[in-house]
Amino acid sequence: MSPEAQLAGFLAKYTPEIAELAEGALAKMRSYLPGATELVYDNYNALAIGFGPSERASEAIFSIALYPRWVSLFFLHGAGLPDPDRLLQGTGTAARHMILKSPDTLDEPGVQVLIEHALLSAAVPIDPTRPGQLLIKSVSANQRSRRPA
Repeated sequence: MSPEAQLAGFLAKYTPEIAELAEGALAKMRSYLPGATELVYDNYNALAIGFGPSERASEAIFSIALYPRWVSLFFLHGAGLPDPDRLLQGTGTAARHMILKSPDTLDEPGVQVLIEHALLSAAVPIDPTRPGQLLIKSVSANQRSRRPA
């Protein structure tokens, strides 16, 4: 099965609303990040699709994560980003996230500034001239329900 077909199957486990929100967010991120490598992790708690310059998870810059009731955009090195509008949530030492109300949230000026800062501060930049790729990195045998209880 192709990685695209596998990802479609992972998304189909969610409610139509969550799957549609995630598909829209993924489409926008792909348009913002030509040349990105997408790393898919169908984990116990969530489906996560990371965006970075290579197959190395440590180089990923962003991640879209699906939960039964919401979709989040993670800035994987977001703790050091300037966030004057206080859009980012979390208190960890590295990552910060925001819950996406719609794919259009990604077009908001404050979010665009955060994306730009994250790209500028990335240790390894994404090369927009190379073709992007989609890689299924792991699938957990045990998973929480992908639908609200």
